Amino acid sequence: MQMTDAYRVPAAPVRTELIVKRSRFLTTIQLASSVNQARQIIADVRAEMPDASHHVYAFRIGFGNTVTEGMSDDGEPTGTAGPPTLAVVRGSGLGDIVLVTTRYFGGAKLGTGGLVRAYTESAQEAIRQLRTELKVERRTVGLELPYSLYNVTKRLISQHRGEIEDEVFDGQIMIIAKFVVSDLDAFAGQLQDLSSGQVAPIFLEES
Repeated sequence: MQMTDAYRVPAAPVRTELIVKRSRFLTTIQLASSVNQARQIIADVRAEMPDASHHVYAFRIGFGNTVTEGMSDDGEPTGTAGPPTLAVVRGSGLGDIVLVTTRYFGGAKLGTGGLVRAYTESAQEAIRQLRTELKVERRTVGLELPYSLYNVTKRLISQHRGEIEDEVFDGQIMIIAKFVVSDLDAFAGQLQDLSSGQVAPIFLEES
């Protein structure tokens, strides 16, 4: 599977405010590297402003082929809040982002079109004010190898910008290493050649 190895993410939290017909829309953006972290951030915003009418959110965790998305209208008419918010988040080109727009109802109904515009503009303004940074995507792999291949494998890991995170010495050696995604194919190919097909990286689930 082709995966990009770098994408932009929020560099620091941001909060913006939009007033539409006396309704206040407070939009919060934060970095979230997992769905659980995104849900915790949403819960934190709810706890911070418990008297608000709605907490509409959208998140995108990961990037490209590995992205996980979520959204909620949170009580607004279906399709008027969550989908337009997610559309802005998608259009930003950012990953690992959670955006929550908190609405304090001002007494005047906005109608479905007005809600879509208000939530869209709120998300767009927060994205405009957000500082971003480049995140390099890495993958963790396990390598099980005989002692005779230990030194040459360590050199190969270093040559391909890999970082060894753990080593276990038993009947065989298990090395846990992390690589920039774009370096993995070349590393795996050279490792196959050097080990005569004995050793291949095993992709490990991120915790």
